[in-house]
Amino acid sequence: MAIRRGRGYAAVNYPTGMNLGGDPSQALIHATTTGTFVVSLSSVDLGQGLKTVVAQCAAEVLGLPYGNILVDTADTDTGPHCMGTFASRGTHRVGNAVIMAATEAREVMLAVAADELEVDAGDLETDGSGFVQVKGAEQKRIHITDLALAAHFKQGRTISGRGIFLKEKNDPVPETGEMDPDSCQAHACTVAVVDVDDETGVVEVVTMYNAYEIGRALNPATVAQQVEGGAWMGMSHALFEATEPYYPARSHGPADFSEYLMPTAADIPEQHSAILERPAESGPFGAKGIGEMTANAPIPAIANAIYDACGVRLTAMPFTPERVLRGLDALTGG
Repeated sequence: MAIRRGRGYAAVNYPTGMNLGGDPSQALIHATTTGTFVVSLSSVDLGQGLKTVVAQCAAEVLGLPYGNILVDTADTDTGPHCMGTFASRGTHRVGNAVIMAATEAREVMLAVAADELEVDAGDLETDGSGFVQVKGAEQKRIHITDLALAAHFKQGRTISGRGIFLKEKNDPVPETGEMDPDSCQAHACTVAVVDVDDETGVVEVVTMYNAYEIGRALNPATVAQQVEGGAWMGMSHALFEATEPYYPARSHGPADFSEYLMPTAADIPEQHSAILERPAESGPFGAKGIGEMTANAPIPAIANAIYDACGVRLTAMPFTPERVLRGLDALTGG
């Protein structure tokens, strides 16, 4: 009886968005009297960091500090239209819509500033700290708070913008089957190192190496968190979670969450992640989708690592100790 170590590889390419009957997302943005810009969406942040990335996109385009952006995801009754948070489309679709809305709002912002400073709007720039200033004469400037107050109470203007990004429906070319079902594709590879106890059948993931090509990492910290969190989810699917359906009977399935197994902090392996940037032409500042794909490659990587360790090829999840032992018995004729 021994602990057998194995290494497995798996790669995946993943589409950003889906080929629906048109795939739009809409964004609205307006300035309050104090110079805070409110981004209104119906796009839901599920914890993946959409609000953070959206605020970054708006701040970058407006030329204002991140702290001047407030993201309001509201709901589908009061917010602008969005197809939904799925298909790893959030950053790409919503980010593009926000960039469009912020671009329109920036034009109004500079026009208001031009009237206040008595210059041409084309001679103005933002300094990134909250001021709009004259190019080459930085001392002639106005703060965004004073600018917003002037717009509301002096000029009677609304600093606002609208944006909608649409991935149009694409049908295949009948003669060739060629089509454009998504906006771009991200790519990833996972290497999993596992230990297999050939006496108990228990599999332990020791180390994971992840490499992701995602266009451009708008927020590297949240990208790293998604990669590592997705790897945890993939490992959970591979080794612990028993999923529906239990056909034809589910008598042996977990009855409640006390019986539904998932890895804890003690089960998380050492992780090493590399982010590769190849900007996508259609993405906001070059970004592609990343969310869902992070749970994909770890599963076959673990399966391949088990095979490398002990010769057992498992094709049904989860890779339980019982299934490992049955596979070992089949190999030895036991």
